[in-house]
Formats: sequence, structure tokens, C-alpha cells
Amino acid sequence: MLPVFKSHYSIGKSILTLSDPNKDPEGGSDSIFKLCMDAGLDRVILVDDAPTGFLEARKRSFDLNINLIFGVRLKLSSFNEPQEDDKSIHKVIVFAKNDDGCNLLNKIYSSFFCDHDGVGNYSILKKFWSEDNLLLAVPFYDSFLYYNSFYFANCVPDLSFCNPVFLIEDNNLPTDLILSKSVNDYCKDNSFKTELAKSIYYNRRSDIEAFQTYKCICNRSFGRKQSLSNPGFDGLGSREFCFESWEENK
Repeated sequence: MLPVFKSHYSIGKSILTLSDPNKDPEGGSDSIFKLCMDAGLDRVILVDDAPTGFLEARKRSFDLNINLIFGVRLKLSSFNEPQEDDKSIHKVIVFAKNDDGCNLLNKIYSSFFCDHDGVGNYSILKKFWSEDNLLLAVPFYDSFLYYNSFYFANCVPDLSFCNPVFLIEDNNLPTDLILSKSVNDYCKDNSFKTELAKSIYYNRRSDIEAFQTYKCICNRSFGRKQSLSNPGFDGLGSREFCFESWEENK
């Protein structure tokens, strides 16, 4: 099972940091690199919502001699032109395989956010795509299969230009079993690969309240009341998005 980390650079999505494990403050936020070193892992799989943490992650991986696998989670539409009330929006992960891949990933991200207000399309991916330098992964949650299955969306992917990998997770959510079957059936019909994975946003199950508190702070808005007993976050009904759960089930 692949441990797929998200760092604090994804605002409101994780309480894990990229800090130096040798300088990790007692009682502070947990370092992804410290968790991996303590577990004897020789690589860090990091998927953030922006490439802003890449330089710190790369420097830390070099200093600690740990292989870094870096990807960015992107939002895209099935349409080339923006649609009113677009129900085709879903997410993919683009991994960089090497230095050239990092440059291409930056170009893709810049095009998404500078030219398309954060929501790109498959034409942009095709424009910059290179199988030698990039890998497309379909996340378990927020994918086109997820939205089509549970929200009656109209997501129509175009995966003709790449060989994607579909991630499958089990976090004790009621939708996991249904979604797993949808993913496996789709991949069997289209000869796509799957990988078991675990999204990790905090260290231990007991950190869930700290994680919820952080999300509430980051998602504050006028007129919206939130509390730990009723945070109002869809899908946040499990304590299993943690490193502790991965270690027990790996």
C-alpha cells in the first residue's frame, strides 16, 4: 500500500510539514520526513495542491538521501471552454518522473492557474505531456468516477494520451466499497493499472481533532458557523487518513 502524503503547503488539507526531522520541535507538527525515516522508508510520495513546497521537499530529500516522488493534484473540466454550472469538474494527479518532468509540471500548473483560473482541461495536459517525464494518476476521491457515481456528474475523461494509474483506498468510509468496485471495473474494461494507496494528512488517529481545528481555521468565512462537533466537511467521517493507519495495514 502506497503512503501518499500531503503537506501543510496544501492549505487546510494537512497538518504535516516538510521540516528537518533532526530539528523537529517537541510537541509541534509532525514532519513527513521524520515519519518516513522512523518507519525505515527510503522514499517520500508527496502530492500537494500546488508546487510551492517542491523546493523545500527536494532540498530535504537530498540532505537525507531519501527519494522524492512529487505530484500536484489538479482540477480540470471535461470541456475545453468554461461551462456555466460545470458538472464535469474533477481532479487528477500529475507526477514528475525527473527534472524535465518537474519543468513540464510547472508549465501545466502555470497554464491552469494563470490562463484558466485554476480549472484546466485535457487539451492543456496533451499540449505538455510526455510519457517519459510525467505520470498521470487518478485519485480515489474527487476523480471522475467518484463524481459520476455519487453526484450524478457529467465527467468525461480523455486518457488517450497517457497510461494512467488509478489509486484505490480503504479508509472505512461508506462509499469506499462501492467506489472500489467502480474503479476496478473501469480499469479492467480499459486495461489500466491500479495501486492500493493511503492518503495521509496527519500522524495518529488521535490527531483528528487538531486536523479538524486547522481545517476550520483555514475555511473560515462570514456567516458560516463551524465547530469540532459539526465541522461541515463532506467526506471527513473517518480517522483513517493517518500514518498510524497505514503502518497497521501496509
